[in-house]
Formats: sequence, structure tokens, C-alpha cells
Amino acid sequence: MKISSIAKSIVAGLAAGASVAATAVQDGTLTTGEGVTIALAVLAAWGITWAVPNRPSAGA
Repeated sequence: MKISSIAKSIVAGLAAGASVAATAVQDGTLTTGEGVTIALAVLAAWGITWAVPNRPSAGA
């Protein structure tokens, strides 16, 4: 099964954003700084995951 870099990046971004958001709302509020942190986590996960190539399959 071949997974594209874009699909891999989207999943990584959602996971990173969700984990940071869950931590940020523990006190019941979401500040601007926490919102920026969530956005940066998503963007970083997208960029890093998209840039790393998939490992070639053993049959190729």
C-alpha cells in the first residue's frame, strides 16, 4: 500500500494539533499564545512529515 506524503502530513498535523489543543484547554480557556502554539505545531508537523521521504518497499 502506498501512502502519499500529503496524506501522511495531514494525519501528522491533525495528531499534533489535537494533542497540543487538548493540553491547552485543560484550564478551560484558550489564550492567543496557546492558539499560536497549536498553529505552529500543525505547521511543523506538516512540513517535517512531508519533507521526509517514505521508505522504499522491499520489492522495489
